[in-house]
Amino acid sequence: MLRRPSSLLQPHSSRASASSNQSLGMEPDNPVDDAGDPTAIGMEALNDAPQQIQAEYSTELKPELRERHTNMIAFSATVGIGFFLQAGRVTYLAGPGLAWIAYILMGTAIWSAMASLGEMTALFPVKGAVFEFPRRFVDAGIGYACGWMSWFSWVVIIAAEVTAIAHLFQFKFEPSYLRQFDYPPGYNIDWKSTENTSPAIFVTLWLLFILAINLLRVRWYGEIEYWIGVTKMLFFVGLILFNMINNARTRTYFKYYQAPYGFESKGFTSSRGVFHSGGPAHFAAMGTAMIVSIFSMIGFEAVSITAPENKDLEKRENIKLATRKISLRIILLYSLGAFVVGLNVPYDDPQLSDTSVSALTNGAHSIFVVAAVRDGVKGFPSFFNGFFIFSATSAGLNSLYISSRLLHALANTPEVWPSWYIAQSLQRRLKRTSDSGVPRAAVLASWLFGWLGMLATAANTSQVCILLIQNS
Repeated sequence: MLRRPSSLLQPHSSRASASSNQSLGMEPDNPVDDAGDPTAIGMEALNDAPQQIQAEYSTELKPELRERHTNMIAFSATVGIGFFLQAGRVTYLAGPGLAWIAYILMGTAIWSAMASLGEMTALFPVKGAVFEFPRRFVDAGIGYACGWMSWFSWVVIIAAEVTAIAHLFQFKFEPSYLRQFDYPPGYNIDWKSTENTSPAIFVTLWLLFILAINLLRVRWYGEIEYWIGVTKMLFFVGLILFNMINNARTRTYFKYYQAPYGFESKGFTSSRGVFHSGGPAHFAAMGTAMIVSIFSMIGFEAVSITAPENKDLEKRENIKLATRKISLRIILLYSLGAFVVGLNVPYDDPQLSDTSVSALTNGAHSIFVVAAVRDGVKGFPSFFNGFFIFSATSAGLNSLYISSRLLHALANTPEVWPSWYIAQSLQRRLKRTSDSGVPRAAVLASWLFGWLGMLATAANTSQVCILLIQNS
């Protein structure tokens, strides 16, 4: 078993260097007779004062998470709304055959990076591994930049999740679309009870709920996330089986993989609305689909961020195991989900090809909901949309957890803060933890950025959500 080099984990101090000089028979740089110099006594008391003040509060996280918690926190952080609401967009761009291949390609690419991160975190379980490793092994400036950018991306995701939640409540299918597929007459799909409710109400309620859960001690938080992750995994398996059964029931089989639809899309439509065909167009469509699919895989790095709170780290190298498990689970479930749903929905369905709306703000444009509607299944479209809200809620919980731990790690790195008095005062407060080991100040500071979700009240909400996602 590899041992962690202590020289990389222990900070250097002037006292340590002085003691080492003495052990080698070397004289201190400035020998002073403390007993005869009252100034030396006063300076020593002054130097010990910050340590006495710091001793009044804790700055350490408490390792209370087990391996199962670590696995499910990472799984739940990754499986938010990205795949459920954007898989249709990927299918429209690349076609049903290339859509699931896009998820495999991007999944393996991320797996390579996360496997390396998991190996290093198992050897050096430090705070803020995503920026601490670049700082140590590449360059300090690059490491600090990675830290702030990672924190910013996660606080923006909090706002994006609550924005999506607010508009998932405005779930509705046009009756003209339902009639195209002989949906049961007299049965409409809409949530009239929440259709006219202000999005600001949902944003406020969900932000308060997310804050309350993240203020719990990490052991309770980990237990909540464990059962949320189990629920998501069971839903994912059920979603795959649902589409397989529907495909057999309607006997469409591989109809939408063949002409006049096809294994791949017929071309690529640019942002200016110009349609292109041919080899370059297929290449552009596949590349765009891979870029879109990457959003649904954000969260793999949650495994390394939980390392300082991992209780089983010394007994088992569960960081590496968790990295492998999350990678295999995500790649397998995403590729299978994209494959089976492509059997039931043509890539040129109007709900998928409508580029004037963002699928991230409308459950009616989810390919999984569309598959249930096209097959005439009652009840399941609303159930799926409700679960998407549940999934976005858990993703918001994880986003605040990850961003607060990153901010706490940055607060414990004095070099990343300006020398201004206000910045230094803020840094000292952000690194504090409660008696239960929760960095409440870091949680609250990160949570405040979630109020960007109030942009959901704007008229062009889909564009707001897209901007939030792009900036994350």
